Amino acid sequence: METKYNFVKNKIKSQILQGFIQPHQKVGSETELMKEYEVSRHTVRKAIDELVNDGWIYKKQGAGTFCADRSALKSGTASQQTKNIAVITTYFSDYIFPSIIRGIEGYLSKNGYQVTLFSTNNNIEQERRCLEAVLQQGFDGLIVEPTKSALPNPNINYYLNLERTGIPYVMINAYYEELEPTHLIMNDVEGGRIQTRHVLDLGHQYVLGFFKNDDIQGTKRMKGFIKAHRESGIPLSPKNIITYTTETKETVPVEELRQHLTNTSELPTAIVCYNDQLALMLLDVIRDMKLSVPEDISVVGYDDSFLSVASEVKLTTVKHPKEEMGKEAGRRIYNFIEQKLAPSRHFEMTPVVYEPKIMIRNSTQGLGVKEIN
Repeated sequence: METKYNFVKNKIKSQILQGFIQPHQKVGSETELMKEYEVSRHTVRKAIDELVNDGWIYKKQGAGTFCADRSALKSGTASQQTKNIAVITTYFSDYIFPSIIRGIEGYLSKNGYQVTLFSTNNNIEQERRCLEAVLQQGFDGLIVEPTKSALPNPNINYYLNLERTGIPYVMINAYYEELEPTHLIMNDVEGGRIQTRHVLDLGHQYVLGFFKNDDIQGTKRMKGFIKAHRESGIPLSPKNIITYTTETKETVPVEELRQHLTNTSELPTAIVCYNDQLALMLLDVIRDMKLSVPEDISVVGYDDSFLSVASEVKLTTVKHPKEEMGKEAGRRIYNFIEQKLAPSRHFEMTPVVYEPKIMIRNSTQGLGVKEIN
């Protein structure tokens, strides 16, 4: 359990890291802090003393305590660079993330930089902790994949403080629209459209779409799904769109597919998936229901990950640039640092948007076709 003085100490640090307390701005008086955090004077004094010892604040005799200017510790000369870039991804141990990280590390290590990895597990609170670590440890730059990018993000203040302190950042796979940062993304609307057009053009009309709706990639792929139906003149029932979140990704898609395969008089003939990971999970459900892919149901994934060829069913899927995206993110953050561009200049850079390409394998076939040539 966190001690009371540590609680106060961490709250004040968080206020500083979010930029709510600026360098040389007065921190609240002992009485104000006691009232705000509902603790004793002794607790406040202990928290303040530790913050002073750690270099977060300083005291002026007779005037009170003030926020220290920690950016002065990294005043911008090359000799003071740590040559260390932070990389924050939603996950890094599996799926497409090792390939993205390999691209980042390959470019930066070739240019004399080290990479330190952080993972948020697509959790807002964990993203906050990662951003606080980046701000505290004085990295030269940050490459970040936004967390739950389709939802309002309470951590925007940390990004604004990165700008204030001169730490450049680049976003990959998604970006927070409020910030309009330099970013590298896929054209996910087009990706969802070509996923769906592929099966519609094969004659499928009862198509289920499964989309993760707390990440912007999922909402854009769903937009492409709807767009493809409109283009094809095929009516789309709302019940054919299944959405889920980070917290429900292991349960909702499986339960919904089982219901569609058991509780309806007509079976869906094709499934469009948010990613390959989900496609493999749904393949297991289809097998359990004694159905075959693609003979009974065609399945399309997204990302062209190693999972797309990991089972006997090789997934038709949309190609993700992965390592190429990582290299370009590394190149951009390197240039920001080496060229010493002002933070305002970073946001003038043209974003990189990768156009999708469908990789056709044996998980899809024409409606009524029993064998693929």
